[in-house]
Amino acid sequence: MIAHSIQLLRQLRYPNGLFAAASQTVKTGYSRAWIRDNIYAALGLEATGNTAEVIATYRALLDILAKHEYKIDWMIKEPQPKAAFRYIHARYDPVSGDEISEEWGNKQNDAVGALLFKIGELTAKNVFTLNDADKRIVQKLVDYLAAIEYWHDADNGMWEEAEEVHASSIGACVAGLQAVSTIANVPDALIAKGRDALNALLPRESLTKDADLALLSLIYPYNIVSETQRDAILKNVEEKLLREKGVIRYVGDKYYSNGQPAEWTMGLAWLAIIYKQLNPAKHAFFVEKAETAMNAKGELPELYYGNTSQHNENTPLGWAQSLFVVATA
Repeated sequence: MIAHSIQLLRQLRYPNGLFAAASQTVKTGYSRAWIRDNIYAALGLEATGNTAEVIATYRALLDILAKHEYKIDWMIKEPQPKAAFRYIHARYDPVSGDEISEEWGNKQNDAVGALLFKIGELTAKNVFTLNDADKRIVQKLVDYLAAIEYWHDADNGMWEEAEEVHASSIGACVAGLQAVSTIANVPDALIAKGRDALNALLPRESLTKDADLALLSLIYPYNIVSETQRDAILKNVEEKLLREKGVIRYVGDKYYSNGQPAEWTMGLAWLAIIYKQLNPAKHAFFVEKAETAMNAKGELPELYYGNTSQHNENTPLGWAQSLFVVATA
């Protein structure tokens, strides 16, 4: 099943190393490349030792940011006003690297934090080598997070919805800044402000959401929470959000709702990864649930309509397929 999942992931890859969020032929827009989705999709390749492919993905992401470096410079020099179009864009044409200009929840600070986190981690492992241009971009991303004051900046979050201060976004930025602190100039205060804000919010995701699937990112891959915070997040997710075919993102989610929140398959694989070290029995339980959430093609779709066995058209979801690989590798 791991080999099949890797095969499915490779079918989502463009020649330059970028991943479509789902099938390249899907008509929902998921044929495009999101920064965050690419980072999560590459985790499965990394877990199975496909180093060259991982490097290609991060090289392509850095190339995109270099293409839009002028925009990063603008925010650093003039952080006000915080208009949405001035933020680092969330998704791009996977061939040209151009921004997708249509209105979207593009203020996604967690994507910037995620990229810094993995660049720092892969560089420390000698998997990825930064050239001078890369180092310049990394430093500018640090300065960008300082300019937008990420620790209390209302962004669209992982789910690209209403602007709020999100714990998952703050945590991603803290993890990212820590990870690149040996290869960039990262003021201690820049990290401390994020940690203080994160601790003030947790175990909530935001003022309007207590339990949220996005909070699992603070446990994996970021490992940025205490044991107490981790246990509270897991308790909330399992008691309030876990369903038969997946994990709902939060109570009251309207995306692809049939009157009940949609069930996201990646949540099952995500929980399996977390319990891989914590509880072997629960790890096995969530791996099995993830397997039963696969369709007849062995794909993990984005989601199933609430309390049904019908999934939406975004399949396979690269993010979900990749997390399954990490959970089972």
